[in-house]
Amino acid sequence: MGTRWQDSDRPRGDDYDARWQHLAASGKGVHGEADLVESLLRSSGGTRVLDAGCGTGRVAIELAARGFSVAGLDADPSMLQAARRKAPQLHWIECDLVDTGAHLDETFDLVVLAGNVMIFVDGGTEAAVLEQMAARLERGGLLVAGFQLHTGRLTLERYDELAGAAGLELVDRWSTWDREPFHGGDYAVSVHRLT
Repeated sequence: MGTRWQDSDRPRGDDYDARWQHLAASGKGVHGEADLVESLLRSSGGTRVLDAGCGTGRVAIELAARGFSVAGLDADPSMLQAARRKAPQLHWIECDLVDTGAHLDETFDLVVLAGNVMIFVDGGTEAAVLEQMAARLERGGLLVAGFQLHTGRLTLERYDELAGAAGLELVDRWSTWDREPFHGGDYAVSVHRLT
């Protein structure tokens, strides 16, 4: 992820993880992203996932526990340090999403961009990020991204336009990772397929 994330005051590493541990301990479901990804992969017969912008590995580790082959990449070393500590057996890559091709040459059945990744990349790099993600997909593979919709940030119209230019077509869109219908609002989960 680019400087928007690095410039933010958001918690990093263990502090970031603590928030999710607290939510899980309170009984809240914290695996909506993994549930959706698993469902999409089971429907398509896919097994290989790239968690791009993986942070501390919450989604990647859960998917690996469910039997999927997973790699995670992130530009934030403190986030990856936490991920490596929790799951050293997984493939963790430190790189910016615009440089993915320089660090990873394999392809996947699904790439997931959870945790608002697309609104934290450097402004103006969204097209390059989507091109890099499309290049990591097998033909027919899925790109799944969830992010907040705020004025002055990436709009769905612009996201779909950039995805289309990268060879991706919209398959579905929901307002939550639990597949609640999208009728506008401030958050969207989009599924695009590589054509």
